[in-house]
Amino acid sequence: MTNLPQSILFCCDHNAVRSPMAEGIMKKFYGTGTYVQSAGVHNDLEIDGFSIAVCQELNVELSRHRSRSFDEMEQWGDDLSSFDLVVALSPASQRRALELTRFFHLDVEYWPIMDPTGLGEGRNDKLTHYRQARDQIIKHLRDRWGEPTEVQ
Repeated sequence: MTNLPQSILFCCDHNAVRSPMAEGIMKKFYGTGTYVQSAGVHNDLEIDGFSIAVCQELNVELSRHRSRSFDEMEQWGDDLSSFDLVVALSPASQRRALELTRFFHLDVEYWPIMDPTGLGEGRNDKLTHYRQARDQIIKHLRDRWGEPTEVQ
């Protein structure tokens, strides 16, 4: 089991689906010892209702999440260089993270998490795709940091 970083930033395209799920699940699984945030390349979408629903199944509360972009993060004083690890969940966010971190010694990892938006026909079908994305995130978290340390 690898030691948890002091601080971690999850990022994806819009900070509305994958990165908020990763942020919420990370906090739930490994507690408050690690400072966990998320951001997107763009902030043009609110938190996705399907993301809220599939995380609620694990008692992970996302409904209060406010989407934000890398640029807003910096405006609000969350300097990228203050994070120990950046985990990109989409190719665009990986490019942006590498671009922003080229001046810092900062680890950027890429976890290829599927984008469930736009997949599936009815509500149940859509939820199935969102659960797949959620479960991919959980698998990566477990592979990286071991079994959850917090009481579920």
